[in-house]
Order: sequence, then C-alpha cells, then structure tokens
Amino acid sequence: MSLQNILSQQVKQAVLEVYKVTLESVEFQATRKEFAGDITVVIFPMLRFIKGNPVQIGETVGKYLVENVNEVKNFNVVKGFLNIEISDAYFLKLFNAIKSNKDYGFVKPNEGDKAIMVEYSSPNTNKPLHLGHIRNNLLGYSVAEILKASGKKVYKTQIINDRGIHICKSMLAWKKFGNGETPESTGLKGDKLVGNYYVKFDKAYKKEIQALVAKGIKEEEAKQNAPILLEAQNMLRKWESGDEEVVSLWKTMNSWVYKGFNETYKNLGVDFDVLYYESNTYLLGKEFITEGLKSGVFYKEEDGSVWCDLTEEGLDKKIVLRADGTAVYMTQDIGTAIQRIKDHPDVGGMVYTVGNEQDYHFQVLFLILKKLGFDWAKHLYHLSYGMVDLPSGKMKSREGTVVDADDLINDMANTAEEISEELGKLDGYSNEEKQQLYKTIGLGALKYYILKVDPKKRILFNPKDSIDFQGNTGPFIQYTYARIQSILRKANLATNLAQTTINVNLHDKERELIKQIQLFPEVIQNAADNHSPALIANFTYDLVKEFNSFYQNVSILGADNENEKLFRVQLSYTVAKTIKSAFKVLGIDVPERM
Repeated sequence: MSLQNILSQQVKQAVLEVYKVTLESVEFQATRKEFAGDITVVIFPMLRFIKGNPVQIGETVGKYLVENVNEVKNFNVVKGFLNIEISDAYFLKLFNAIKSNKDYGFVKPNEGDKAIMVEYSSPNTNKPLHLGHIRNNLLGYSVAEILKASGKKVYKTQIINDRGIHICKSMLAWKKFGNGETPESTGLKGDKLVGNYYVKFDKAYKKEIQALVAKGIKEEEAKQNAPILLEAQNMLRKWESGDEEVVSLWKTMNSWVYKGFNETYKNLGVDFDVLYYESNTYLLGKEFITEGLKSGVFYKEEDGSVWCDLTEEGLDKKIVLRADGTAVYMTQDIGTAIQRIKDHPDVGGMVYTVGNEQDYHFQVLFLILKKLGFDWAKHLYHLSYGMVDLPSGKMKSREGTVVDADDLINDMANTAEEISEELGKLDGYSNEEKQQLYKTIGLGALKYYILKVDPKKRILFNPKDSIDFQGNTGPFIQYTYARIQSILRKANLATNLAQTTINVNLHDKERELIKQIQLFPEVIQNAADNHSPALIANFTYDLVKEFNSFYQNVSILGADNENEKLFRVQLSYTVAKTIKSAFKVLGIDVPERM
C-alpha cells in the first residue's frame, strides 16, 4: 500500500474518531521546500464537514497520526496545511524495494489485455524526412515505449503515402530532367534524389505559370493549366489505370525512397512493427461506405457523391466518396483503421501521431467509425502536436527550404563535438569512441529538447541551445549519468549493490532523492494516460537536479563510515538506473563516460 493510501485511511479514521465525521477523500500535496515535512495534508476541504479552526484541526489530526501510524515521526501545521514528516525506516524500506527491482517503474502486460497500435512518421514518398518528421517520429516512438512501460502490448506502425499527385510530380521531373540518374550514379540517398526532383518540378511549374501570365492569362487559370501540371495529372490517371511504364517507374523511385527512409530511421533510433501503404489501402474503405449507405450512416447527393452528416454532433457534412466513385483521404483512413483491426484482432485502440492541423480530420474519422458500429472506435486517440519552427523561420518542401533530418542529425553530432572539444572532457578517448559519443550527445540533445515540451505546444528549435551541459537539456542529464558511473567505478565495491541492505540515519538530501525516485512508476502511468513524454523528461530533470544537490552537499566516497559510503553508492546507483530507464522510454542513450 502506498504512503498516500496509508495516510488517507488514518486521516479519515482520526476525523471519524475525534469529530464523528466521515470524509470521502483526503487532499494531499508535496510539502513546500521551506517547511519541514515529506507530504502535506490540505485541511481546508475538510471545513465543509468540520466546523473549527483549520490550524486546530491540523494539530489534532497530526497528533493522532504520530500516535497511531508507525511511518509518521513528526508534524507541523502552517495555516491550513498539515506537513507530515515520515520516518527513516519507511524510506529505507521503500528504497531497498526499489534498488533490488531491475524493472522498477515498468509493468508487464496482463494476459488477454487488448493491445494498442501507435501510428507515427507516415511520410510522403516524394521527399526526405525533415525536422517536422523528426518531432513526429520521436513523439510516436516515445509514446509507444511509454505505453509499453505502463503495461500495454503495443504495435508500432505507419501508413506510407506512396501514391497521388505529389509522387507523380517527382516522377515526371525525373523523366524530364533526370537523364537516367540513380542514387548509385549520384552518390545521393534515394529519398534526397527524389526530393530534388520534387523541387525541380515546382521550379519548372512556376516558370510555366509566369510564361502564361505574361501572355495575358489570369494567374489562377495559369496555375490550373500549366502544361507540366497537366502532364503530372495525366501520369496519375495512368498510374491508377495500371499503366505498366508508369507503375514500373513508381516502384523504382519508391524503392529508392524506402532505402533512404530506413537509413534515417536507423540513425534516429526508431523502428516499426508493421507497415501500411496508401496504394494498398486507398480503396479499402469503399465497401464500408456501401454498408454505411444501407444502414443510413451515409447519404448520397444527386451528383452521386457520398456524404456523412455530422451536424447534430456539432461538426459539418463530410464527403467520403467523390461523384466519380474515387476515394478521398477519409475513405482511405476508414479502410486502413478497419484493416488494422482485421490484421491484429488483439488491438483495442489506436494512437495517431499527426500534427494539429489535422485535428478536425480526426474528430470526423473517429465519429464516423463510431457510427459504423465499431466498439474499438471509442479507444482512438489523436496525438496532436504543434509545429517545429527554427530561428530562420518556416520550412517549405516545394521550395527546398526544409531542414533535412539526416543533415540535422549530423549537425547535432558536429555541434556536440565542437562543445566537447572546447570543454576538454575527452582526454584518453580513441577517435572511434569520440565519434560515437558525439552522436550519443547530439541525438540525446535533439530528442530531449523536443520531447521535454508538451506535445500540443509549438517548438522553436535552436540546435545550439539544445547542446548545453547546464540546465534542462539532454547532455546535462547524460553528463550526470556518466558522473555516477565514474563514482561507481571509483567505489570499486565487491558487493551486489542491488541486493545488500543497509540501515543508516538519512541525510535530508538522501531523503529527497528517495522521494523523487519513488515517483517514477506514477510518472510513467501519468505519461501513458496523457500520451506525454514531457512528463518523463521533466521528472528526469528534477531527479538529476536533486542528485546534483545531494552530490554537492554530501560526501559519497568520503563518507564517515563504510555503511554510509555503501548506502550513498547504492543511492547513486539507483538514481543512474532510474535515469537510464526514463531515457530508454524517450529513446535516448546514456554514455558510460563523458
């Protein structure tokens, strides 16, 4: 039973015995730093049931707890707040349970529980991954890992947008301007090569618009009738009708892109359990549209288009099938969701990691799936996130002004190298060890900077600010972990740190550290419930701050006696283990030396 549950029961018992009142609940909060105590009971809510002075009520309840609860050693009352001091024995017992649990904070899934499918990345195959994709991937991957840690079975997935006018634009530009070049002949990653032709298409398209406008054609009409756009639209029609030459080129160029994507995913440290392709799913929703027409979920307009009326739910009318019978995005997403459940019957819910510009789309999608009668539709969640901006401004794929994901990953490692060399921390490292460490620090900085922010908030990402060995950054936390590893190496204790039990009188700094560590399981559950890696990131920062305060105020290896030394080394070991576990669910590595 948790400390809060123990105290809650005893506070209720005190109030019942003294005031003859039954409390439904007891409100707790963390004790403010300036007061003695480990946990605080808020007295004010009790005044609705008990007449009296809140200070006097606090004194009465506090005395009862000291006399009747072994875990309580003292108390003080400040206005309407009862600050309770907990015994060393309780914290030592708690710590011993934590340090010997190698999976502390993590919960194994129960047999028969429904799984969750987490979708992220979901790129278009006409360009390489960029900074926006990085936030998407890091969020989706981390949320999947957090859900796993909280006790859920998880499938990681993506839907690859491998068809449509965007890929035809790259294909057409390659045919016109490519002279048969390939990733092998150019030395370029395939996704970058294809992305270059998407940019070349846009440049050619704009030139043609300007030429048409110069001839007196209105700009809007010129945009619709530029010859290169008409060619791309014709190529899309050929693809949809199965033209062999077009389909063959589509397969070739997409294969280049997939190879490039896989390299980026590997460098970023994310992976997937199952892949879906839009070219396989864009027609799947049609049969459910037909069923929905029969059951009245959808209706048909005079022109033959099919719609869903969501006005009673406060939304609008949504098209689900065009008049010519072709699918829209909503059709595809309906079919893909249903196909995923067919493929994985143990899935009971899904998380879609998609930017907040698609908030309305997912409101509509989830509501339509509910109307179609799917129970699992109640367990669909849109992990909506804000855009990532740079000090230089917005990014545009068509104009080639995006921040390429691979370039950013390399730049982060280079920045880590510059700063590490300035600090002179890497004497005695081989060149190979240094390069690996730069990558670990650079990626850790990037991931932490993005994940520490609430997903819904927009981010202004400054690479230099993210690689700082002070403050709320990945490298600061990594450096603290490495410092602890150095302490453990110097301690050189011939004992099992996880198993040996020590009894000591706790220093205030030791007590604060144990209190912070014991929050970890609850933080994981809260992060899973809120789909928020930021809760894990900021818990870890608070833990590291607490450890550094302990490190500066308490001698670890120079303790007064062997018992104290062993306990403080154990405490350091347990902090490092918790940092590593927390960073693991964020997808961040920790170095043994820095």
